[in-house]
Amino acid sequence: MLVRIEDVSVIPSRSMPTEHIVALLIEERDKLNRAIEALQGAKRRGRPLKSERGGSVSSGAPKKVWSAARKKAQAARMKAYWSKRKAKK
Repeated sequence: MLVRIEDVSVIPSRSMPTEHIVALLIEERDKLNRAIEALQGAKRRGRPLKSERGGSVSSGAPKKVWSAARKKAQAARMKAYWSKRKAKK
């Protein structure tokens, strides 16, 4: 995004009211602010991204990997659990 800044020279005189001078200065300030934002890039509002906070992009906790023996034992426990539930009905 390109912002063109025009050179505005304001020389206060008795014929120019103070309110008009202030309005011109505010206009110039707004142009400068837009130019600075364009050069720096738009600032994000709200919670910073994980990459900006220095944290990892992953979900946080490491993924737990079950061994074959653990899976087999869990399957046996669940099989017993469901057989007991079915027996109660």
